Amino acid sequence: MSTDSRTAAKTADAPPAARPDVPARVGAPLTVLMWCGGMLLLLASVAVAVTIGPARISVPDVWSTVAAHLGFGASDLSPIRDGIIWNLRMPRTLLAAVCGAGLAVCGTVMQSLLRNPLADPFVLGVSSGASTGAVVVVVLGVGGGAVSLSAGAFVGALLSFALVLLLSHTLGGSTDRVVLSGVAAMQLFSALTSFVVMTSADAEQTRGVLFWLLGSLSGVGWSEVALCSAVLAVCLVVCLAHARTLDAFAFGQDAAAALGVNVARTRIVLLCTTALLTAALVSAAGAIGFVGLVLPHAARALTGSGHRRLLPVTALAGAIFLVWVDTLARTVLDPQEVPVGVVTALIGVPAFVLVLYRTRSTS
Repeated sequence: MSTDSRTAAKTADAPPAARPDVPARVGAPLTVLMWCGGMLLLLASVAVAVTIGPARISVPDVWSTVAAHLGFGASDLSPIRDGIIWNLRMPRTLLAAVCGAGLAVCGTVMQSLLRNPLADPFVLGVSSGASTGAVVVVVLGVGGGAVSLSAGAFVGALLSFALVLLLSHTLGGSTDRVVLSGVAAMQLFSALTSFVVMTSADAEQTRGVLFWLLGSLSGVGWSEVALCSAVLAVCLVVCLAHARTLDAFAFGQDAAAALGVNVARTRIVLLCTTALLTAALVSAAGAIGFVGLVLPHAARALTGSGHRRLLPVTALAGAIFLVWVDTLARTVLDPQEVPVGVVTALIGVPAFVLVLYRTRSTS
């Protein structure tokens, strides 16, 4: 076979979004404009979302309170209204943005790294491990009250990921082995969670645990926002530093290795990064599905497959999406709250079917 024929064959086997003959969907000026517009839309979404609720609050009230707490002037709001904005709604809304951005980034990285369009942050069993850790702390009382639900969830997520790494390394370390190991760990920890709840939890504990397992941002504070924001910032920097490497992975591991990529090292670094970020987010907000599965496909349709453009746009899209999903979850059945994971699933399933249909139509 000639050199041109081999090149054509490799290009035909590559995913459409990763083929070298497919130009980038947006140029640099339009990309910058998209990022700036996304940031403005995110700030506006946060400001408006904080005003929505039983207490009547305006956007100027929000800006006044935020400015006052940051040391820029004083707010004339009552202590109650100031507390509603600063201590209740603002940290919850900001954590929703952080979780949405983090889960979307994890999904983007994993879909490229594993070359699987169905990969999402929970494919490594991290969510199931976090659920087990949280249940062990809440139901069994491990730690005697010294260990919080979030800490238990974080430890459980890391243990689950360690098990996945061990299994995948033992089985050969290939991409499909990583996915299969994640599925095995997910089933194992899901079974452990169900066993603990069925044998040791009372009705009230079961209700609280199940609500948390479906994703909940209620009761979060500034400490969770600070921790998750710091982890997101570090992990996003790591992922952006590997943007060109992720582009190479779109052609497969062999092609990436031929381009000089240390495949094993890169896979471990990025899998550990996404697992750490997912563990932090799940420990604070519970299991919120479909954000990391759907948002990367939507962002990729706007920006193309170049990860230097794709990762920031995906993060902004995920943040804006989850801010409004959480707002809907806490207000649609007021005073009762709907788990955030339920709303993301109701929105995510039709959206994902649409993505699959459009992909099929253009393939």
